[in-house]
Amino acid sequence: MMDFRAILAGLAFAIMWSSAFTSARMIVAEAPPLTALTARFLISGMIGVGIALALGQSFRLNRAQWRATIVFGVSQNALYLGLNFVAMQWVQASLAAIIASAMPLLVALLGWLFMGQRLRPLGVFGMLAGVSGVVLIMGARLSGGVDPLGVAMCLVAALALAAATLSVKGASSGGNVMMIVGLQMFIGAAILSVPALLFEDFTVHWSPRLIGAFSYTVLVPGVLATWVWFWLVARIGAVKASTFHFLNPFFGVAVAAVLLSERVGPLDVLGVVVIAAGILAVQISRAAL
Repeated sequence: MMDFRAILAGLAFAIMWSSAFTSARMIVAEAPPLTALTARFLISGMIGVGIALALGQSFRLNRAQWRATIVFGVSQNALYLGLNFVAMQWVQASLAAIIASAMPLLVALLGWLFMGQRLRPLGVFGMLAGVSGVVLIMGARLSGGVDPLGVAMCLVAALALAAATLSVKGASSGGNVMMIVGLQMFIGAAILSVPALLFEDFTVHWSPRLIGAFSYTVLVPGVLATWVWFWLVARIGAVKASTFHFLNPFFGVAVAAVLLSERVGPLDVLGVVVIAAGILAVQISRAAL
């Protein structure tokens, strides 16, 4: 059973994770996406490593931790967030959040197909339901003129994060969690700086909204949410921690609707409910094994 601190941490993570899409949408409206993301990773990395050193943590990571740092730096930061930031020049924050929230379904599907992980009938039903919800929402949005390339980028991004999640184990053991958080940011910055320099100009339309959104995404989704996730996984395990992802479709749509006035239609609401139910079914099924 989860204790009260774990429940609060899971709720906080879900809200922070879901709100990142809205702040990213604000940023890419005023600044080049990869340049802004590179700057975010550099600042977040310095903050994370600084906090780690202040806590007495060191750069001496074990093999599993170095592997996790590299894999997540490439897959989560460079691929997942890089593709999402570029896509959100054309895709609404709510849709990007909905597609990304399907990550636990992709983890279960890839584990079942390629790693021989067992999945109970409830889990199979959850996967089918979740995929149906995503298809329902994307069909409605595409018919309304949403850019298909942006949607494809969001789908590839979710797949990259799912593959990374499956491939990394033991990242939270051995201490130095905040150091891992900081170092993976530097890896993301190093990779994204190359396409940013090659393909983007540095025109930035400075505004209070841009400064506020950038500061928020550096501190909250960038550092705090990542640390909370590692802490949660270490406390209750990856399967139980992933259960909180079923809240992400609700929070992602709600935050975008409130802060960006994005329209939410009946099919969006139905799809969000179906996706959330599918994610919850999959996590319950995996926890029962």
